Amino acid sequence: MLPRDLKYLVVGAGLWGGVLAERIASALGERVLVIDRRAHTGGNCRSFIDPDTGIECHAYGTHVFHTAIPRVWEYVSRFTRFTPYRHKVLTEHRGRVYPMPVGLAAVNMFYGLNLRPYEVDGFIRREAAASAGGGEPANLEEKAVSLVGRPLYEAFIKGYTRKQWEKDPGELPPDIITRLPVRADYNTDYFSDPWQGMPERGYAAMFDALFRNPLIEVRTGLAYADIAGNIPPACTVLYSGPLDELCGYAFGALEWRALRFERDILPYRDAQGTAVLNQADVEIPWTRSHEFKHLHPERGPQGNRTIVAREYSHACLKGDEPYYPVNTPENQSLQGRYRALLAEKMPRVVPGGRLGGYRYLDMDKTVDEALDLFETLRARASGENCA
Repeated sequence: MLPRDLKYLVVGAGLWGGVLAERIASALGERVLVIDRRAHTGGNCRSFIDPDTGIECHAYGTHVFHTAIPRVWEYVSRFTRFTPYRHKVLTEHRGRVYPMPVGLAAVNMFYGLNLRPYEVDGFIRREAAASAGGGEPANLEEKAVSLVGRPLYEAFIKGYTRKQWEKDPGELPPDIITRLPVRADYNTDYFSDPWQGMPERGYAAMFDALFRNPLIEVRTGLAYADIAGNIPPACTVLYSGPLDELCGYAFGALEWRALRFERDILPYRDAQGTAVLNQADVEIPWTRSHEFKHLHPERGPQGNRTIVAREYSHACLKGDEPYYPVNTPENQSLQGRYRALLAEKMPRVVPGGRLGGYRYLDMDKTVDEALDLFETLRARASGENCA
């Protein structure tokens, strides 16, 4: 049963919902109920300690917090201290391993050259000009080739993209790859944001702190559909589940990609030498593998065993957990129809986050948008209280 005087219901106990619940409770002094159909909080950021090895694993693939937004870093730092972790990603292609994103080291290794930093940009421009056709790129392949040239595209992007989306890159819109950075130095950090790191005690502890306010009630294992008929009419619903599901698939299903993980305990102190190893070749069925102990080097070697999780991408079917929206023009048009329907039929429901917004969001952008939405809610509450 739901309290008859409930003013705020948050659907989804991930970052978007967690930030909103914390702000409503702490800044407005209002009770808020948070539900999640999964059995845990944290959404896709969930981490847990493996009981056999003591290694902290990320349940849904590696999540590194990074941001260039000062207020986001200040806000999340209230709930955890962060380690100085700097993320390194490697890509394996044809039996050789290269640092990613593409930088001076990767270019020199791939082409067998010894370019200097001031020579990289001109070299890549010449490669792109030699490979790209005339006119505006019409698809992902043409866009990628125009940015890095065909050899680098064929090596590092084509096969990975096929596996990630199960589509030929020539069938995908160009804006999926809006920018492919090529660094003109030997910096191999994956992110360039000024603030980055891992929660010192893990994401589970961070979310425990986020939901600590006694005005917040969290119920896991509870789906929105189970209580939709009992929500008080004046309650504001902050919804971070799938947008099409919320609207009963009235116009059909939006297209999503889902992920599957195969996790193994291996008898090695170190199996792949980095937290994330991409597999660029289409012959390798998984897109990347995660070795979680590398996310916390400050904890030491953590024994002579390690955990590696291989990540597989596939079409999202009924019962799967959706991860990535497929941002084709058809899907964008469909989600626009759902937003219009929602505004007409359910004006007290506010969708957001990765699933409710039908777009991929980094963690810091999710926090930033939730903070913006809270200010809107605060202004609305102030107006209602003055009415």
